[in-house]
Amino acid sequence: MPKDKYRAYDILITKDGIWHENGFPAPAHKILTKFDAIFNALHGEYGEDGKVQQILEAYSLPYTGSGIIPSALAMNKVASKDLFKKAGLKVPKWLAVEKGGDLREKAKEIHESLFSPWVIKPQDRGSSVGVSVARNIPELIGALSEAFMYSDRAIAEEYIAGREATCGVLENFRGQKYYALPVVEIIPVSGKFFDNKAKYDGTTKEICPANFDPETSKKIQESAIAAHRALGLRHYSRSDFRISKRAFLSSRRTLFPG
Repeated sequence: MPKDKYRAYDILITKDGIWHENGFPAPAHKILTKFDAIFNALHGEYGEDGKVQQILEAYSLPYTGSGIIPSALAMNKVASKDLFKKAGLKVPKWLAVEKGGDLREKAKEIHESLFSPWVIKPQDRGSSVGVSVARNIPELIGALSEAFMYSDRAIAEEYIAGREATCGVLENFRGQKYYALPVVEIIPVSGKFFDNKAKYDGTTKEICPANFDPETSKKIQESAIAAHRALGLRHYSRSDFRISKRAFLSSRRTLFPG
């Protein structure tokens, strides 16, 4: 940030909840009463799910990104899917499964309710943490066991075959209330899906602007704006999509920030 305009400080929160200012530990209340605004660069659980937002609002401290409830809604796959459907976005067929009981019975329920293969994921995690693709009952059981390591509820979705895309949205940019950034196509290593490892190990290709026809790119951008508005997000967001031959466009889930 321009040093002639701003005095920037680095705030780090360790996994065990210890706050640091410029590398030195300090109580959260002493840190948060010193600043005019917070640039939220936290990712995933705690940073994106409304928890840190709740802390910042308790101190009446302005911050970048979405508020408490929209953040929580975007991280909750059941809630966000319902809102996407109401907004007219296409979502995969899905089933919510609670933790506890016989995993084999839960796997049979999924098998009887949705066509294979299935995508199994924790209800409230980002970055594809705990996500698996299953093709039979034994794989379903293993996938559910993995998802329940991160959440008390898992989501089973029909697998949507197709190309992967992502699109960011900025608010109040270039004279537009909602401005869609260029579409990015995501191409994981052949035979892989875009799991947590593929997102961060550098093997995935990200092509910007994506090689879609203008009509498809426009539809993706419109859908990213619709997802942003459906969740009541603020400042910026990014939505991921599958471009399916079976259905023109299937909205998969929404992430923010970054």
